[in-house]
Amino acid sequence: MSRVILHLDMDAFYASVEQRDRPELRGLPVIVGAPPSRRGVVCAASYEARRFGVRSAMPSVTAGRLCPHGIFLPVRMEKYKAESRRVMAILREVAGDAIEQVSIDEAYVDVSARFSLDDPDAALDAAVPLARRVKERVRAERRLTTTVGIAANKLLAKLASDFRKPDGLTVIHERDKAAFLRPLPVRVLHGVGRVTEQALLRLGIRTVGDLQDYRGDLAEAVGSWHAELRRFALGEDHRPLELEDTVRSISSENTFLRDTDDRPTLRRCLREQAGEVAAKLRRRRLAAMTVQVKVRYGDFRTLTRQISLEDPVTEARDLYRLACHLLARERLVTRPLRLLGIGVSGLVDARAFQMLLPLAPPEKTG
Repeated sequence: MSRVILHLDMDAFYASVEQRDRPELRGLPVIVGAPPSRRGVVCAASYEARRFGVRSAMPSVTAGRLCPHGIFLPVRMEKYKAESRRVMAILREVAGDAIEQVSIDEAYVDVSARFSLDDPDAALDAAVPLARRVKERVRAERRLTTTVGIAANKLLAKLASDFRKPDGLTVIHERDKAAFLRPLPVRVLHGVGRVTEQALLRLGIRTVGDLQDYRGDLAEAVGSWHAELRRFALGEDHRPLELEDTVRSISSENTFLRDTDDRPTLRRCLREQAGEVAAKLRRRRLAAMTVQVKVRYGDFRTLTRQISLEDPVTEARDLYRLACHLLARERLVTRPLRLLGIGVSGLVDARAFQMLLPLAPPEKTG
């Protein structure tokens, strides 16, 4: 059976929520994040601000220089999370439960079972009305726009949603996929980061077309990954969706406006993070065998330390206690922190763990 994958990407999500809630901001360059007078980064930029070169993760001071009339707004993360839940609920209602949510504003959905046709391109075309329904529901109910890409795999569906934004809908057919990819820079391929891109550039490979045509030994540049990279260049991607029940880790992090080693501030942050991670574990009915802390100092040096447990944990108080233990044991707060985070991994079914608990404490002997 041919695969049909949709990739949904909300358009300038945080900034669009702000413009929706404050109509006077529509059409203006909205930048969500720290103001340029304080150290921090841009979390999101409206399309009006992007025309000035403002991008996510850019230092706010740089954004202020590029867009001097930009309207800087504080991050309202709880608002965006709630909005994300509503959008994903619409996606589930319209398209089904086979969803991999990869970020607060982005998700893949596998609708292959709905469009089981012998012709793979006909199956992709048959999914277009479904994608339009998703877009229309999000627009009508949430007053936001979304861009959707449709293709036979995750790689192409993601590229399709990036192709025509905002409010776009693009299908990459199997018959056209290699030609579609040819002019694109090689960095668009999944897994090609800055280091790999530089290695490929040294071979004269700048576009995906260059990679498709390359007959040399790619292993010298990218090692054992060369075979999969060649498949990606041809638009082939066999990665399955990672559904909610296959989540591998959960984490929560905070970047402070100013570096701090204030113990009450750090403890308060850890408690909130532990509560957030515990809530996510509870929703997914998972427990964790490994707890990790992450710190980043003012010079951007980043350290992680973890502890593995004999019995899994689920409660916020246990996560908080273990995180404090790691910070103290590893002496991680010897200077002010820029970032602090808690993560868990080694996830197991909490219900199965609970079934193994003893029904009563053992009797004392002696």
